[in-house]
Amino acid sequence: MIVAYFWTIKSSRVLNAIVAMGFDRFFLMADKNVSFHKSLGTGKGETFTPTDANALQWGLVAVVEDIAKFDSSAVVKRWRKGSVSEFRAVLEPISSHGKWAGKEPFVATAKDWDGQVAAITRARIKWSQNFRFWSSVPPVTVSLKSAPGLVAAIGIGEAPIGLQGTFSLWESAAAIRDFAYKGAAHQKAIADTSTYNWYSEELFARFAVREVRGSL
Repeated sequence: MIVAYFWTIKSSRVLNAIVAMGFDRFFLMADKNVSFHKSLGTGKGETFTPTDANALQWGLVAVVEDIAKFDSSAVVKRWRKGSVSEFRAVLEPISSHGKWAGKEPFVATAKDWDGQVAAITRARIKWSQNFRFWSSVPPVTVSLKSAPGLVAAIGIGEAPIGLQGTFSLWESAAAIRDFAYKGAAHQKAIADTSTYNWYSEELFARFAVREVRGSL
């Protein structure tokens, strides 16, 4: 099962968060309950440039065997201690295409799901294509925020700045399909991706939302 956390932290904890982004990986790699993990920074998801970054919100996505055990792990407890709010979603993959850090972490197991759907998109942008990509993003983000059926969406990223993406919640699978395949701005972005080949790695995954705690 997959669990996604997003914490809003106190301003006094920003330095602690930056340090945790560097060191949490070692604890998570040693945790036999965890088979895949990514610590995430967040942003407004408007330009996907460094100016988007939100130093007061951070995230973590992990593939785990035991959700309850992971929820009480030292890593999660440290983030929770310094946060003013927490969002947690328990997710089951519906589909996943592409790779994340050279891996295919999400194995589709959910079938016939008719509830809320979460989506993760992420990409490693070629350095030579950063400025072209940034100039193409705003129309897509504007259309995303006004998309019928969207519950919430935030930008997500890893260091360095060439690793970017979104985490979004939708009322249904049909709503996200309509945005992906019928929206003019998104269709142009897909065409531009084919033309300019600006990703060196990309992933798009959809998940059944089994449980939600808190709000984005």
